[in-house]
Amino acid sequence: MPPTLGSVLRIPRLKLRLRTGEEHLDRPVRWVAVSELTDPTPYLAGGELLLTTGVRWHETRQTAREYVRRLAGNDISGLGFGSGVAHDEVPPSLVEAAHQCGLPLVEVPQRTPFIAVGKEVSRLLAKEEYEGLSWAFSAQRHLTRAALRGAESVVDRLAGELGTWALLLGADGLLRHAAPADAARHAGIVEPDVRKLRASRQRASASAAVGGETVALQPLGEGGRLQGVLAVGAAHRLGPEGRTLVNAAVSLLSLELDRAAGPGHDRQRQEGLLSALLNGAVDLGHSGAARLRETLPGEPVTLAVAEADTGEGPPMARELENCLHSEEEGRILVLGSAADDPAGALVRAVGGPVGAAEPGTYGDLPVARSRAERALAEARNTGRDLMRAAELPGGFLGMVDTAAGTRVSRELLAPLEDHRLAETLVRSLRAYLAAAGRWDTAAESLGVHRHTLRYRIARVRELLPGDLDDPDYRAELWLALRTAGHPPRP
Repeated sequence: MPPTLGSVLRIPRLKLRLRTGEEHLDRPVRWVAVSELTDPTPYLAGGELLLTTGVRWHETRQTAREYVRRLAGNDISGLGFGSGVAHDEVPPSLVEAAHQCGLPLVEVPQRTPFIAVGKEVSRLLAKEEYEGLSWAFSAQRHLTRAALRGAESVVDRLAGELGTWALLLGADGLLRHAAPADAARHAGIVEPDVRKLRASRQRASASAAVGGETVALQPLGEGGRLQGVLAVGAAHRLGPEGRTLVNAAVSLLSLELDRAAGPGHDRQRQEGLLSALLNGAVDLGHSGAARLRETLPGEPVTLAVAEADTGEGPPMARELENCLHSEEEGRILVLGSAADDPAGALVRAVGGPVGAAEPGTYGDLPVARSRAERALAEARNTGRDLMRAAELPGGFLGMVDTAAGTRVSRELLAPLEDHRLAETLVRSLRAYLAAAGRWDTAAESLGVHRHTLRYRIARVRELLPGDLDDPDYRAELWLALRTAGHPPRP
């Protein structure tokens, strides 16, 4: 959302002073406008912080009341008056009128140019937009990972990311899943609207009202077939990033419901078989296991592991159809023929990081699990999407991955990991240090513009207690990034 009037007033370098409207500091500032017209309202859209020196109007109570009344009726966020230009101070009549109309009045000192106020508001707007887009990108990636565990996980993740409630209804209109669980009480209330949506030949979204909340109803299914309905309710209006996330959830749920409607894999059977293979509980060399071997991926096989967002079930993705896959102990496990590159398939499914053991036989699987885990830790440390066990470093960097090293590394990186954009900031810092501070090289490795990287590193400098230009501190940060296994903190 846009910055508030209060956040603009708190910028020290502007030295702004609030004269009236203390109760309206939460008003959003959508832009800064400068006008000396006695009636600027035809040129305002609402939400502006209007700046003026009052050079064109005389100091009378009637003039001030009419001027302020027009502005207040145009829903601006506040009026900024530049003192020391046409008037030595803010006219008392203007202060009185602003107080009576409930319009925030801000005094702008003569030493603060109006353009400086505009630049600061533009900077805050750009920052909010960037962080909103970064959140949307991260949220969509987590939503995609949730889809690996089925439709219910997508609904849970969507409700959690948006801070709303969500219902998944089947093609018959019956409740399949609610997030959070107590949101199930809304199912009966939206049932008439869901019935209309199901009866309509046009698969278009609809809206309903539930206890003062707005509910968006989205049909689910591909090719015109209705497989279900997604209901998302919120007390606040979703912004563009939130609506984009809902659309992404609709696409993922439609694919999952269509897939589940046809032949699918037996998830529990896959979990049990893969667990038995990894623990050496199945002797595939026995003559009685010949038919079982025919159904398994051909040797040599590769085991790949990735972190799981939750423990709600095994992953499901088209990329993994030729592999055995399951989820246990916070890990997604994928086993497939080396020729099918299961590690690469897992990267495409979850986005990384992924660790992979060396190709081997089924008899090697009990050892392969630890090798894949070690590779996963190194992939996290180096910021790579995929690390194969054959690529694990030797020498000093191969030995520093200890519990003590991880603890120290987490302490060094804690200011970044506690930020809501932790993943983006850590990746940017890693690229910046790896490129020895060369902006173009680091930005190219991240696939972003160098100005975007400069903004991120400036944010890193604000958060970290040390001097990023100090070579000793940079070396400590580099070792921390290489050694710490740090998923973003909750």
